[in-house]
Amino acid sequence: MPTHAWRKSSHCQEGEACVHISPTATAVHIADDDPPRTVLTVSPVAFGALVEQLKSSGSR
Repeated sequence: MPTHAWRKSSHCQEGEACVHISPTATAVHIADDDPPRTVLTVSPVAFGALVEQLKSSGSR
C-alpha cells in the first residue's frame, strides 16, 4: 500500500470514531482506521460532492 499523508477529521469524537483523509491532486483517499487497513479512493470532484451533500443535510 502506498504511503499517504493522512489528516484526521476536525469532527472526530473520542476513541477510534474518526475519519482520515489523504488528498492528492488526482484522488482523495478515505479511511476510518489509523493506520488504515481499508482505503476508499475517490476523485476530488466526487469527494467535494460528498462534502457538499453532508453540509446540506446537516450531517456532522
